[in-house]
Amino acid sequence: MLDKIPTIPGGVLDHAAYHRDFARQIEGLTGVVWKLERSQVFRELNDPSWQAFAAGDWQRSLRLLERDRGAVRAEARRNKRQGLSVRRVRVVEYPVSPYLHWELHALRMLAEEGFELSVLRADELSSLESRGQLPEVVVIGKRVLYEVQYLPDWTPCGARSIKEPHIIRTAAAEIADLYRRGEPLLDFFEREVAPLPAPAV
Repeated sequence: MLDKIPTIPGGVLDHAAYHRDFARQIEGLTGVVWKLERSQVFRELNDPSWQAFAAGDWQRSLRLLERDRGAVRAEARRNKRQGLSVRRVRVVEYPVSPYLHWELHALRMLAEEGFELSVLRADELSSLESRGQLPEVVVIGKRVLYEVQYLPDWTPCGARSIKEPHIIRTAAAEIADLYRRGEPLLDFFEREVAPLPAPAV
C-alpha cells in the first residue's frame, strides 16, 4: 500500500492548511500516530537549528537543538496524558547525508524525551520500492493519512489528505511492520552517528 499512496486520490492542502488540519485531527486523539520519513534531505527553513547547520555552524546548531528540549519534553508529557503515542520510522541510506546527520541529532533528543523512533536501513525497503522511493507519510490514528508534499528542493509545501479507512488501516499496519523491523534510534545513534565528525555542508 505505501508504494501506491502517490497514485491514490486525496485532498490537497497547502502548507498552512496542512498544519491547521493536522492540529484539528490530533486534538483529543488517543492511540498511535505513525510517521514514515524516507528522504535523506529536507529544507527546514523555519528551524533555527537547521539554519545554523545549513550555514556551516555545527556547534551553534547543536546548542539551538538543545534549547528546544523543554518544549519537546512538555509535548511528550501532553501526549502521555492524552493517551497518544507518536511512532516514527526513519529510513537511513549510507553514507549518512549531512542533513540526516543533523536530523538524527534532533531525533535523538525526541527519543530521549519519550518519543518512539526506529531506524531502518534503506536497503531493507527494496521489495517495497520497485516503483520508486516511498513517500513521506503521516497516519493520524484512524482519522486521516497525509502524504506530505515537498518542492523539488525538498522544502515542505503541504500535504495530500486521504480519508479512506481501508487505506489508512493498511498503511498504518505497513509502517508498524517497518517500525518493528527497525533498530531503536538511540542504539543506532550511539553506534553510527555519535562517532561521526561534524558534517560538511
